[in-house]
Amino acid sequence: MYSKTEGIVIRTNDYGETNKVVTLYTRDLGKIAVMARGAKKPKSRLTSVTQLFTYGSYLVQKGNGMGAMQQGEIIQSFRSIREDIFKTAYAAYIAELTDKLTEEKRSNPFIFELLNQTLMYMHEGVDIDILLNIYQIKMLDVAGIPPHVDSCVNCGHTEGTFAFSVREGGFLCHRCFSIDPYRMAVSAATLKLIRIFYTFDIARLGDVSVQQKTKNELKELINAYYDAHSGIYLKSRRFLEQLTHFPNES
Repeated sequence: MYSKTEGIVIRTNDYGETNKVVTLYTRDLGKIAVMARGAKKPKSRLTSVTQLFTYGSYLVQKGNGMGAMQQGEIIQSFRSIREDIFKTAYAAYIAELTDKLTEEKRSNPFIFELLNQTLMYMHEGVDIDILLNIYQIKMLDVAGIPPHVDSCVNCGHTEGTFAFSVREGGFLCHRCFSIDPYRMAVSAATLKLIRIFYTFDIARLGDVSVQQKTKNELKELINAYYDAHSGIYLKSRRFLEQLTHFPNES
């Protein structure tokens, strides 16, 4: 049985001397792993369509076990991402996060569109720090750990001075500060962006300009939240953190 699907390569593993196991996040089938025979051969018709981050149209042969990739056609190669070490590191984090938080063969068109749009913005030169923040925040629902960002997570008030409580899972107003002595006293701008990034449609993202202080707060808050609630470990995060200690001159 054959199936044609659009997908994005989020992981590849060598299998033997010439083959690859390719993990695709597809529009209609969800995450699937397929064998791409001969894909490691330079002249193989599957070499280019199985490169990491490639968005393509694939013909897949289904079976009881792992399917097999029969052919593929590139829709968008996202070559500029692979040619930039910083973009590659950020995209690798996004791909690994997607892989860790999703189950095989469970369709979720929202994730596909989010992944595709994020890579497209990255390809076009949009701020990669902000794109990563948006992606991480939007994937919290997929992880089953949505933050409470509409009001105080404890009392429900919508007015006042707010902090973020990783332990309580969302915004905490000044009336309730005492319930979490380890709350994060981030700026109002950071809290506003958390709410916006969580709720808005990424396809409507316009020009983005965020101060470095706010970026730093977003990164610290989001990482702390994932560390406390997700139970996942990403190898790509460690590399990304090592890499971003050096200035981006691209």
